[in-house]
Amino acid sequence: MVDFAPGMRTIIRDEEWMVKKIETNSLGNKALYCIGISPLVKDKEAIFLTDLEQIQIVNPAEVKLIPDNSPFYKRTLLYLESQWRQKIPTDANLHIGHQAAMDLMPYQLDPAKLSLQRPRQRILVADTVGLGKTLEAGILMSELIARGKGKRILVVTVKSMMTQFQKEMWNRFTIPLVRLDSNRIQKIRASLPTNYNPFFYYDKTIVSIDTLKRDVEYRTHLENAYWDIIVIDEAQNVAERGDRQAQRSRLAKLLADRSDTMIMLSATPHDGRAKSFASLMNMLDPTAIADPENYTPEHIKGLCIRRFKKDVKDQVSGSFLERKITLERCNASAQEEYVFDIFAEMQLEMDLGKTRGTGQLFKTSLEKSLFSSPAACIKSIDARLKKLYKKYNVDDIKDIRLLEELKAALEKITPESFTRYQKLLTLLRSKDYAWNPNDTGDRVVIFTERIETMKYLAEKLRADLGVKANAIQEISGSMSDAEQQKIVEDFGRTELPVRVLVASDVASEGLNLHYLSHRLIHFDIPWSLMVFQQRNGRIDRYGQQKRPDIRYMLIESDNKKIKGDMRIIEILITKEEQALKNIGDPSLLLGKFTVEDEELVVSEAIEGGSDEAAFEKTLNASEADFDPFETLMSAASEAENAETKESTIVEDDTLFTDVDYLYQALDFLNQTESHPVEKLQTVSGLDIKLTPDMLRRLKALVPEEALPHGDTLRVSNDKAFCMEQMRNSMQKNMDESAWPSTQYLWKLHPVLSWVNDKAGLLFGRGEAPVIGLPDKLAAGESIYIVSGSMPNLKSTPLVDEWFGLFYQNGKFVKVLTMNEVVQKAGLSNEKIPNTNCIGEAEIANASGLLADVVAHAKQHLDEHYEKYQVEMTPMLDEEVDKLISLQEKHHEYYQLTLFEQERKLQEQERRVDELFDQFMNWVKETLTIQNNPYIRIVSVLMGVSQ
Repeated sequence: MVDFAPGMRTIIRDEEWMVKKIETNSLGNKALYCIGISPLVKDKEAIFLTDLEQIQIVNPAEVKLIPDNSPFYKRTLLYLESQWRQKIPTDANLHIGHQAAMDLMPYQLDPAKLSLQRPRQRILVADTVGLGKTLEAGILMSELIARGKGKRILVVTVKSMMTQFQKEMWNRFTIPLVRLDSNRIQKIRASLPTNYNPFFYYDKTIVSIDTLKRDVEYRTHLENAYWDIIVIDEAQNVAERGDRQAQRSRLAKLLADRSDTMIMLSATPHDGRAKSFASLMNMLDPTAIADPENYTPEHIKGLCIRRFKKDVKDQVSGSFLERKITLERCNASAQEEYVFDIFAEMQLEMDLGKTRGTGQLFKTSLEKSLFSSPAACIKSIDARLKKLYKKYNVDDIKDIRLLEELKAALEKITPESFTRYQKLLTLLRSKDYAWNPNDTGDRVVIFTERIETMKYLAEKLRADLGVKANAIQEISGSMSDAEQQKIVEDFGRTELPVRVLVASDVASEGLNLHYLSHRLIHFDIPWSLMVFQQRNGRIDRYGQQKRPDIRYMLIESDNKKIKGDMRIIEILITKEEQALKNIGDPSLLLGKFTVEDEELVVSEAIEGGSDEAAFEKTLNASEADFDPFETLMSAASEAENAETKESTIVEDDTLFTDVDYLYQALDFLNQTESHPVEKLQTVSGLDIKLTPDMLRRLKALVPEEALPHGDTLRVSNDKAFCMEQMRNSMQKNMDESAWPSTQYLWKLHPVLSWVNDKAGLLFGRGEAPVIGLPDKLAAGESIYIVSGSMPNLKSTPLVDEWFGLFYQNGKFVKVLTMNEVVQKAGLSNEKIPNTNCIGEAEIANASGLLADVVAHAKQHLDEHYEKYQVEMTPMLDEEVDKLISLQEKHHEYYQLTLFEQERKLQEQERRVDELFDQFMNWVKETLTIQNNPYIRIVSVLMGVSQ
């Protein structure tokens, strides 16, 4: 009986397959779980029963040697290149992520370096707003794709971020995410059988978390789908809050178990509560924290990384320009002062029964809307009056009369007497501000907290600025995902007429608005430092080319209460800027870590009549304190860095550059089938005529929006040029999406995968080309180029090596590295003359050594096996010991918390044991190497007589 093993190559039904897993039934028959290797079945998964199939084990010594008669051995060189490019990195170094189309800063490599040192890549990237968390995720994803661990990817984000995230991944990393907005999901489901899982339709997708949580059907589909990588953007939205688990949190917990790799992104990763932060850590590693109220840096080591601008300022080379902050003081009009006087004197009976600390008084929430706009305040009053009218007799309730009086006064504030609006108009028209609505690259973001204020400003600005109606756009959370994405996209396209974006705080979360805008106006002032940080981060972020100009519109009133309350708000502005420079995280000032909690602190200061000195003292006291979670995260990162060897950047050499390989391959293929290709004249790159075969492959992989228009694919390996193309892509016509016409060409571009497959067919399965090099190798000398891989128990290569075996007169001499092979044989020279000097005698001599070649290859790979065992056995032991220790801590925690509930305790202990058994098996299967190498003779280089 054949002893099948993971990693073994087989021929089944005339196609080549790699065995991933073997299961044996009660009758002793085996089922082979395989993945396709040959082009027709490439990456397809199948199960074969050994008692029903004819299964042939691939024997590397039985390879058929074929002399290459092509000019300059082009056929062999292209074939060799196509195979060498499929070598998988098996170390913790960076092989590709640093080459992405971005102005790379060293700190952006750290999350990938940290993750690649660990058995599983699961990490929370918690860098502050504007440092480039999306790009840091892309770097890690690229490294995993290069390692064969990124075939299926799911990105979950807020709906307004979908298009932006999708474009960043494609334009910079050529990671093709298909956007599953609500419309596309409906189309997919309409075209599929009822019981078909829509998440199998595309391998790489991006979807809104709000879309997922709305449909109960998705839960079943998600439970039955698995991905290589899952990314959760704005991950603070999925943390547990208090004792309740929101739909988003339950969804994230479900997803956490559906992938080996999970990347979470959040600039505000916690709410100051130990249990909430622990919920994120336990999604990344359910074994990490036993007691969610008490844990140390050791528990979360390697699971998170957090930096602020102050931490990386020495690395950014001027990429973060210092903000220009201006307080625009607006002297209240007579009509506004009248409203403020009524408001200040107003005492609402509904608030009298409320005790301090039980939430915001209605009068305080009313003041918040008043500070936004008369329209927002009237909306709040109307909503409350509607409730009061239903409950009480109008004439008997004092609150109704007071609110109606305030509303009447508010209605008398016209646009002309609304001083902040007039100040906004004056500012936009000002020569000093120098905003030019005719300049397509100079756009303004205006933030408001209330939807009514947003609508009011958009309507009035359209009338008063003298611009076209569509020059003023608004965006809010009440819009659909498609509407939000379109507005954000239009704001970044120079050819479209939008000049001013009036946004509610939905646009303060994650969106890149800095490409054509460096101006931001806070029309109303948030009562939360976290909102300050999010809003300002839309334009003050990595990649901003101009100095950010940020304006705060402040009410100046003679009314004592209004003046005092506005001073508290003004202190927030000043302190936020100081904190940004000194401590990094402005939220530390209030000592709260959710928007709601911060607003309550400000509300209590206003309700308690705090003067500015007392409030400032409170802030200074908070600043002196430390954030325990900050300490946890930084200490964990420091400990991890201290204990692990530093990952380095590795440049993987092959025979051709990306652009030369693609050009040479298409030019060679064009001799037998039509593959026209031309070099670009002004920049390094190619214009490629799209053939039906190539287009079919691209359509299966690339998002519809990113597909080339017309019948030509234009690619360039010039990073600076492609980045400029990204910026210019917004200049397309209205009927085209804003995607670059030139795509970035690097190793992960799908067209190179397609050409690899084509070049891999230049020699048949079980064949290896032979070339003669009389000028480089002496007669009797030969080099056998060999690839060898050794898998783990899950068939993932842990060793993947390419090397040369050097022979003289039929005797093995030594092992050569591939760089030594290239240099010794002169393979880097494209013009190797082919004198057709390989005859039947040479083929016979070379074939006679194949068994010896395989034996020496096995011996060389044994050395790699021993080296791996020496390096990894301590890590495996450490991981197992850590899991055993953690398992005991989990048991101790549940025994203490559930000691009176024996039945529940037993159930929880059983779950803990199952969880740790699962993780123990995963660690062993992942880190344990199989000394059963797959060896392949790729090519033979021979010295022959002249």
